[in-house]
Amino acid sequence: MTNKTTGRLTAAVLVAAMSAGMAGGAWAQASGGTTSDMSSAGNTNGGGLPQIQQQGDVSYTSGGVGLDESRALLREQAHWPLSLRFTGPTADYLSGVHVRIVDGKGGEALSAESMGPYMLVKLPPGSYTVYAKYKDQEKKQAVTIAGPGKAKAAFHWNIQ
Repeated sequence: MTNKTTGRLTAAVLVAAMSAGMAGGAWAQASGGTTSDMSSAGNTNGGGLPQIQQQGDVSYTSGGVGLDESRALLREQAHWPLSLRFTGPTADYLSGVHVRIVDGKGGEALSAESMGPYMLVKLPPGSYTVYAKYKDQEKKQAVTIAGPGKAKAAFHWNIQ
């Protein structure tokens, strides 16, 4: 090879390596964020809806502490198969409720803590039992999932 050909080859390799590096950096920036990112910057759902979480095949979201979040969750409940609401004395909204959903065969479909008074859950059609535990009191309700916006369950505790 001549020096002229070697120089061109080196320049071409250098340009290709730099291009790949820049593209890789752009990809890394665009793919950032995780499902555990609870900040508003990590909220890719838009419209004030809290981050959607995934547990196995079940998607869920919960919250409603702020007005924007409450409105977004209430607006979205028509698109989710199951809507849950948690209240305390004098209709106070509760957060920190542990939710466990068991399917008709006794298998656990979801075990999660609600980040606010509303929880929306995407489950396949079927019969389920929802267990909701606040402090040391657990309540349960049977629900039947027939389609989006159909199943709703409200849990109320008289403890603070």
